[in-house]
Amino acid sequence: MARYQVILAYDGTEFAGFQRQARARTVQGEVEAALGQLGWAGRVILAAGRTDTGVHASGNVIAFDLEWRHPLEELQRAINGLLPADIAVKSAVEADPGFHPRFDALSRIYRYQVYCRPQRDPLRERYAWRVWPGADLDRLQQAAGILTGVHDFSAFGAPPRPGSSPVRVVMRSEWSQTAGELVYRVEANAFLYHMVRRMVFLQVQVAQGRLGIDELERGFSEGAVRIPGLAPAHGLALDEVVYPPPAAWPAERHEPVSDEDHQGLMRD
Repeated sequence: MARYQVILAYDGTEFAGFQRQARARTVQGEVEAALGQLGWAGRVILAAGRTDTGVHASGNVIAFDLEWRHPLEELQRAINGLLPADIAVKSAVEADPGFHPRFDALSRIYRYQVYCRPQRDPLRERYAWRVWPGADLDRLQQAAGILTGVHDFSAFGAPPRPGSSPVRVVMRSEWSQTAGELVYRVEANAFLYHMVRRMVFLQVQVAQGRLGIDELERGFSEGAVRIPGLAPAHGLALDEVVYPPPAAWPAERHEPVSDEDHQGLMRD
């Protein structure tokens, strides 16, 4: 029996989020069903991020224990052969027995795509938020800079558990423009529920002249920003989960986690 670390990509459009639900199609449910056909006998896979309904991923990380008696390179092919077309395993490696995708992560990187156009574009709107009037890139970049650092992000999301800390460390918050789209990338040690979508929504309000930069900044001290709203889920993707290199792991690792440790994952 070995523990495997797997990077997943999925189109979140047809999923009711990552986490398994009794009466809805989820990423976790599909992956666990595929693993079951390979002899997996666990109760629940472990995951770095529990993405919300409609949110995509190109780099979510899961882990599971499996008795696999074939070459490692065949594991990825075997799982992909059993998964539906909107989920794929990008890589699969054997991990430390104590590896946990959530607890061992240093940071997570999300990407959000926006395009500015007065008319709908069905081919783009599966993965990007259409906004109009247009959003000024300079004002977006100015707003993004305010969001870096160590802050109480109560105005931008909810903690995963009542009473837990809303303080997060944002290491990168930046906008770029490419191929007619505005792309936001944000990296933090962890995220509050709906934090990225709220951050994007408010930055777009600033870029459209509907919210002042000073009002956005006051959100940290006041715990609220006067304009309610979230950017749509379909523009958001979990791009990467960052881990320390193997040589940096401590000599004494935490014990292998139980199924119950999967509860309370931070998500957006």
